Amino acid sequence: MGAAPAAPRVPQGMLRELLELGWGILVDQPGRLIVGGAACQPWKADVVFRPIAADRFARYDEPDHVKIVWTLEAEPVGPGLTRYASETRAVATDALARAKFRRYWRWARVGIVAIRLLLLPAVRREAERRWRRAGQ
Repeated sequence: MGAAPAAPRVPQGMLRELLELGWGILVDQPGRLIVGGAACQPWKADVVFRPIAADRFARYDEPDHVKIVWTLEAEPVGPGLTRYASETRAVATDALARAKFRRYWRWARVGIVAIRLLLLPAVRREAERRWRRAGQ
């Protein structure tokens, strides 16, 4: 999207990668729920994610930014069966950011949704692999 190419990355696990990208952890209930969040300007070519402390996140209002929150949730529903859910929400800090975000989202949402749909089977495979390993 116009950003400079990044140096090759060594995979370190999803959560560690997200933290290195600038996301912050707002809630962490190990094995159950993770809530991440950041402020950014996603319409820019080189997006910089800025973590915000959990106790400041709701009040954060720096102009021309969007606050984004995502969740990863696991809920046991039976023996060997878990419900996985993920949700993402975004809110602009002012009218200018809202207009910029709407223009950005109009064209970016298709790719972002496609990436999520492509990642879900990989998340499931990894979760099942770990569950099988833990049972041995």
